[in-house]
Amino acid sequence: MSIADLRSKYSQTALADDNLPGNPIILFANWFDEAVKARIYEPNIMSLSTVNPEGRPSSRVMLLNKFDKNGFTWFNNYGSRKSQDLQTNRFAALLFFWPELERQIRVEGVVERVSEDENDACFQSRSLQSRLGAVASSQSKPVQSREEMEARLAEATAMYGDNPPRPASWGGYRLVPDQMEFWQGRRSRFHDRILFTRQADGSWQHQRLQP
Repeated sequence: MSIADLRSKYSQTALADDNLPGNPIILFANWFDEAVKARIYEPNIMSLSTVNPEGRPSSRVMLLNKFDKNGFTWFNNYGSRKSQDLQTNRFAALLFFWPELERQIRVEGVVERVSEDENDACFQSRSLQSRLGAVASSQSKPVQSREEMEARLAEATAMYGDNPPRPASWGGYRLVPDQMEFWQGRRSRFHDRILFTRQADGSWQHQRLQP
């Protein structure tokens, strides 16, 4: 069997024009809720794409921490490669893919740092081992061996015990969307694609795209 033969027949549902809310965040919330109810494995998994100063794109899988009317938020190390990209190019893109529901959502916009209060609240909500790991790791930096990483984790555990402080290098970003595209698989690859674009006054307009 060739790779080209690995195709699925999409036939679950449709994305009708007369059933669209005025704000794409509402549609995202509806779809996310359906993904949760469908027991999709970690529906908050997303691909984050950034671009470095040389124009070289880079993608990685992240976990969405929360979303609301202001945008989509995740947390990481401010010294990581993605964070370095965002220091020089604040534009980024997210991709959610839920194959069980034959759906994907593309989100594009400008990224900003969240407040220190939000950073503290999220850090304290994490498990102890996750917090200790954030203290011990310099994300994206080279390391000699796994043993060196384990030694750093042991040092952090011995030093801070059950109350590790949030590192200044650890915090969150929020992508404020200006475009969101909703894709629903349909028969014969004649898919539904609806693109929402934010207007200058903050309102949204949508249009159907050809598959």
